[in-house]
Amino acid sequence: MMKLGKKDILGIQDMTPDEIRLILDTAESFLEISTRDIKKVPTLRGKSVINLFYEASTRTRTSFEIAGKRLSADTINISASTSSVVKGETLIDTARNLEAMNPDIIVLRHSAAGAPRLLASLVRQSIINAGDGANEHPSQALLDMMTIREKKGRIDGLKVAIIGDILHSRVARSNIYGLTKMGARVAVAGPATMMPRGIERLGVEAFLKIDDALADADVVMMLRIQLERQQQNIFPSLREYAQHFCLNRRNLQLARPDAIVMHPGPMNRGVEISPDIADDPGCSVILDQVNNGVAVRMALFYLLTGGNDE
Repeated sequence: MMKLGKKDILGIQDMTPDEIRLILDTAESFLEISTRDIKKVPTLRGKSVINLFYEASTRTRTSFEIAGKRLSADTINISASTSSVVKGETLIDTARNLEAMNPDIIVLRHSAAGAPRLLASLVRQSIINAGDGANEHPSQALLDMMTIREKKGRIDGLKVAIIGDILHSRVARSNIYGLTKMGARVAVAGPATMMPRGIERLGVEAFLKIDDALADADVVMMLRIQLERQQQNIFPSLREYAQHFCLNRRNLQLARPDAIVMHPGPMNRGVEISPDIADDPGCSVILDQVNNGVAVRMALFYLLTGGNDE
């Protein structure tokens, strides 16, 4: 069996297609545990995981916590409410203190891009980036790729449309890195004020109208409007945003008839996606994403703690 050969999971940008495949295959093997009556295996007994969250999170933190517990690891949650300016020293001090407690893995979410990389360079423990500013969110992209592969049987050759606030979205960035590495065609669309300059350099097609990106898409990924990351109002109102960029029955018809619809959550219903589509089991795979999220995070814990030493 191939080994992951990494101390940390900091981003999809520095992963190879083989590493992505290994994580997805491993995650698939963990899916079944979550369907058992007793959802626990002793794989990581005696290992400890610290979830260190400097930013609000329900889904991701809970998912990492459940993943650790299902593998019998001891999981400790620390949520640090931080000031708007995060001082480098405090993170470094925290890291040193945590390292002295000897955990095996530290899962870090932080509002400053690059914080997990800094932490990884300072401590011997494995660091998993659970989202750093507008930079990357690797476990989200992995669970998205897992969901696409599960529903479509492949990633290679599919057209994936990513719609919304591309500029502030770490989910978009990680997915663009991952999907293009795995051979998908990626089209992005959003208001001009939410489109990073030169995004085409990442190997995507960029559009300013949702209809252009949706044409013949196999997968439609809607993004959350990152109200907390926007320095100033970059669109006039939510209502106006919804008029131009909300996924609805009309524009979804431009995608392929068997297109699947994804959203990383939490959703602003009626703004990014109309409720009838979000709740339509015929196309929406939003709850599958959540389910796969636990399996992906179990796989990351397993692979980082040498579960691949066989």
